[in-house]
Amino acid sequence: MAKASKSSKENDSKLWAFLAVLLGVVGFILALLLKKDDKYVMHYAKQSLVLFIGWVIAWGVGIVPFVGKFASVILFLILIVLWIITLVNSLSNEIKQTPLIGEFSDKIKL
Repeated sequence: MAKASKSSKENDSKLWAFLAVLLGVVGFILALLLKKDDKYVMHYAKQSLVLFIGWVIAWGVGIVPFVGKFASVILFLILIVLWIITLVNSLSNEIKQTPLIGEFSDKIKL
């Protein structure tokens, strides 16, 4: 019976971690409000927040004429790849660092 309970908790954590990444900043806020004590969920929620900040930076870079547009497209492509990696990692049942953003998310203290 304890194994079923543990599996249910793991599935719940995986679902919330996945939603935190999928929904971006909204997912981060939901995880912060509803699952703040779940280390697994908050790990991926913080990575989602860093990705969101990356999206904002890429958008800001895109405002700059000429070179900014090209750099913005490159940043958006990199962020899409990182977002997909983070989504897959959130379903792994293991706390994994996403390349490039993992170290920044570890610095967020909540």
